[in-house]
Amino acid sequence: MPKSSTYSFRRFLQSWIINTLAVLVAVYVLEGLRFKQDDIWTPFVVALLLGILNAFIRPIVMFLALPLLFVTLGLFMLVINAGMLYLVGLILGSHFEVHGFGAAFLGALIISVISTVLNVLTGTNRSSIRVKKTPRKPESRQDVIDI
Repeated sequence: MPKSSTYSFRRFLQSWIINTLAVLVAVYVLEGLRFKQDDIWTPFVVALLLGILNAFIRPIVMFLALPLLFVTLGLFMLVINAGMLYLVGLILGSHFEVHGFGAAFLGALIISVISTVLNVLTGTNRSSIRVKKTPRKPESRQDVIDI
C-alpha cells in the first residue's frame, strides 16, 4: 500500500528537524564549526543542504570510493561524511564556517551519532530492531546465533 504524501512530508520534516538539532549540537560542542551570522534560519539551511548533498552527491562519491570502502570495512564513510560537511561549509561560506578537515571529521561524527540516536528514539529511521525468542528443543544443547 503506497504511503500518503502527508506521511512522507511529515517524515521529511522530522528528519530535517533532527538533523538541524544535530548540527546545532555539533556547532555548540566543536570550536571548528560555527555560524558566522546570528540568523535563526542558518542551522536549518545547513541541515537542508547537508541532506541534499547526502542524497545526490554522496552516492556518487561512495561508488567511486567503493574499493576504499571495502578495504577499510566501511570506515571510509566517516571521511566521506566529513567531506560532505566540509563542502557545505564551502558552499555556505558567508554563513557557516568549517575550520579544517579535522573539524569537519569530528562534526560529521557528532552529527551522525546524534541524528542516528534521535531517529531511533523518534521512530523515523528506516531500520528496525526485532528480538524474537524461539523455543529450544530439549535435545538441542547447542546455542545458535541466527543473523
